[in-house]
Amino acid sequence: MTRAAFFIFAFFASIIITLAAPVPVENGELVELDRRLTRQGRGTWFYPGLGNCGWTNNSNDLILAIGKQLYDRNNAGNCGQYVQITNTANGKTAYGKTVDSCQSCGDNDIDMSPALFSKIAALSTGQLTVQWHFMNRAWQP
Repeated sequence: MTRAAFFIFAFFASIIITLAAPVPVENGELVELDRRLTRQGRGTWFYPGLGNCGWTNNSNDLILAIGKQLYDRNNAGNCGQYVQITNTANGKTAYGKTVDSCQSCGDNDIDMSPALFSKIAALSTGQLTVQWHFMNRAWQP
């Protein structure tokens, strides 16, 4: 009887533990864990205009484009979401708003406006290695 009771207890305890595992929820909907992922890739700059998110920006706006495949995979769900970007060479950090996709970028790459890029490196650098991650959707600088 003791073994059976122990087995039943262990069985239900494991079910309860599984159900109690934290699941990220925001406004009653499941949230992708993408914002918790720190990516390392190539950082470049571009002259903005009308982006895939439908907004028109200029070179003075602190905005960026993420890789087209990542943008498409998230169904444009990152539009308007802020990103923290760190230049791995000098440790400078800046924040930019996602407003576009970048056809030549991989999932770990970002393309920044001149104003955003210049916060972490000189424009003459052209290309650098960056670490970046999405901020919580509600976060703003």
